[in-house]
Amino acid sequence: MLTLSSAPSQAAAKIQRLVSPGGIEAWFVQDATVPLIAMEYAFSGGASQDPAGKPGVGNLVADLLEEGSGDLDSKTYHERLDRRAIKLSFSATRDHFRGSLRMLKDNKDEAYDLLRMALTSARFEPADVERIRAQVISTLRRESTSPSSLAHRKFLEVAFGDHPYGRPDTGTLDSVPKIEIADLKDYARRILAKDTLRIVVVGDVDPDTLGKLLDKTFGALPAKAELTPIPDVVAAKPPQRAFIPLDVPQTVVTFGGSGINRQVPDFMAADVVNHILGGGLSSRLFKEVREKRGLAYSIQEALLWMDHSALFIGETGARADRAGETVDAVEKEIRRIAEEGPTQQELDEAKSYLKGSQMLALDTSSKLAWTLLQYQLDKLPIDYIEKRNTIVDAVTLDDTRRVAKKLWGDGLLTVIVGRAPQAAAQPAAATPKSN
Repeated sequence: MLTLSSAPSQAAAKIQRLVSPGGIEAWFVQDATVPLIAMEYAFSGGASQDPAGKPGVGNLVADLLEEGSGDLDSKTYHERLDRRAIKLSFSATRDHFRGSLRMLKDNKDEAYDLLRMALTSARFEPADVERIRAQVISTLRRESTSPSSLAHRKFLEVAFGDHPYGRPDTGTLDSVPKIEIADLKDYARRILAKDTLRIVVVGDVDPDTLGKLLDKTFGALPAKAELTPIPDVVAAKPPQRAFIPLDVPQTVVTFGGSGINRQVPDFMAADVVNHILGGGLSSRLFKEVREKRGLAYSIQEALLWMDHSALFIGETGARADRAGETVDAVEKEIRRIAEEGPTQQELDEAKSYLKGSQMLALDTSSKLAWTLLQYQLDKLPIDYIEKRNTIVDAVTLDDTRRVAKKLWGDGLLTVIVGRAPQAAAQPAAATPKSN
């Protein structure tokens, strides 16, 4: 029997909790404005479930699921997708194996059937595996000379050490050649299961039809995933600085430290004050580093949260002879906001921006589906969309000052890649703590 329940308030009334006859649950927004359907879904797992010593397995599985399934080889499978303008993709994030499906209303039966085949009977043909493996290795080789990629990877290594979060989620030039077809099949078997499945559907489909499609698509998956437990971890204690020499015109600086978990009450205060520090052209870092000093073309900084840890992380680039000055300017501005907090005007402007930006995240069916799935993965309630702006409004100046000190009061983990001898590295030897 199909079950539907609406979100408990007028603003979120269009978002329904649907349970299919087979017991598969989804958040559902029925919208016949245009004849399109967008679905976002995720399984717990992601790159953190890669086998020890073989980072990149989940990423390779994501690339291969649409390379043929059942009795369809890769060429035929893609022809079926293209003929019906069906957009299907997969990705492995740190904690989740995600999928996306887009289709015209009239093509929904074939779209969901092709997805079912990919999830339950992927072929992993040797020729396809080697072709995709070669593409991944080619990308990794390019990244091995990219200052930004090198800095990001080193930063995670410094922050998380030998925890799964410290491994590169797309693998390494050493690990990807060692991945076997058996590793890919085993990963898919362990991860693609109903008990961790989260689904959002937005578009022109009625509840009864959608319930049947969900059962047909996901019903044959195993009931329970086989996940390796991942411990909580706190990022390495700052200040620390690491330097990777690379002969490139522009030095890249990645900086950050321990962040704040998405579920804690102070998260919104952190989001607001973080926007003030590093969120765009009006941020303190942009004004100080770009506008006032002319040290860099751009600088950005953001909060990053995962199931078992959280970070703040930023990046900028500068001429090699000004890299040290750039690092000093970033550290000074972050230290200032940690000690003083923001002003009332900055707080008011940040609140206004964050409330307005909510609408831009929801203005298409695809964006709405993506946002609602993220809310599910963040364990937020189904009516969070309507509550969010009230939560933003409730943030006080005292809240932001308290959170700024907590986030940025201990200094930075910094990784510098390029020709920057004046920005000498300090040993990055501290080990992150697992809980």
